[in-house]
Amino acid sequence: MADEPLILGIETSCDETGVGIVRGHTLLADALASSVEEHARFGGVVPEVASRAHLEAIVPTMDRALAEAGVTIADIDAIAVTSGPGLAGALLVGVAAAKGYAVAAEKPVYGVNHLAAHVAVDTLEHGPLPEPAIALLVSGGHSSLLLVDDLARGVTPLGSTIDDAAGEAFDKVARLLGLPFPGGPWIDREARAGDPGAIGFPRGLTAAKDLAAHRYDFSFSGLKTAVARWVEARQRAGEPVPVADVAASFQEAVCDVLVGKALDACRTNGVETLVIGGGVAANSRLRAMAEHRAAKQGVRVRVPRPKLCTDNGAMVAALGSHLVASGVAPSRLDLPADSAMPLTVVSV
Repeated sequence: MADEPLILGIETSCDETGVGIVRGHTLLADALASSVEEHARFGGVVPEVASRAHLEAIVPTMDRALAEAGVTIADIDAIAVTSGPGLAGALLVGVAAAKGYAVAAEKPVYGVNHLAAHVAVDTLEHGPLPEPAIALLVSGGHSSLLLVDDLARGVTPLGSTIDDAAGEAFDKVARLLGLPFPGGPWIDREARAGDPGAIGFPRGLTAAKDLAAHRYDFSFSGLKTAVARWVEARQRAGEPVPVADVAASFQEAVCDVLVGKALDACRTNGVETLVIGGGVAANSRLRAMAEHRAAKQGVRVRVPRPKLCTDNGAMVAALGSHLVASGVAPSRLDLPADSAMPLTVVSV
């Protein structure tokens, strides 16, 4: 509707410079500049390189988003920006830009939580989020389960990663198999030609004693190590490594744990909606497994299209729109960039 506020979102938490513009639940622009190729030769994101790339990209990306939406900064009703968590230097670029545009255009600014934005972005595709809902957030830095009672006011963390996050494990296993960075898309691609049951890799924190203490937590470090040992044993024996089978078996182990714990959380909390977000949510096997198993349990799965799963400005704008519609007060202009922002904080 034309009378809904026009919200601009800025995302610079890692290696993607994103600017999105939404009106209500309608996405008008989603401009993105990625520095992933600059990090590929290092096998991972280099914070200083990411910060420099954001500095160079933020203004051109802002201009592209405004042009795509057919609006000016004066037309914007509020600016939302990722305040945390993320890389400190990268976050500072986005927060400083948001403050500058807010002061220049005399607009309110909302500093928001990156992870909550990954939940909010689903509203751009599927409309208002049923509450309560369970959110499974899986990315390079985070694997988290949340109970979302009221996204505007706060969420309840149920579990998180205690070592390697799912996306981090994908990157490390891809490197073991000689696949490029970032590893997620390459593992997904290779796995389609492999047998997911070829190798029985471990499912972390699923034994009875682990579930007693870490029912909703995740651990992928042991899985990564198991893959490394299996590959090294083949190489020592002078045997070829069946990359597709390793990729498929590894991917199956990750998805099995993620989906199992998420649906357990739905069942225990009496929740009928599961939202999956974050970069790993673009994985085709995770999406298919979640849909199949959830249907048997009477749980509806909501996953944004792959482009909206990875970091982007649209998700920040979506959360900003939700905060404005819910009557949440804007942030102060001295809002910080908090690299360790807790999950319980949706906006600052």
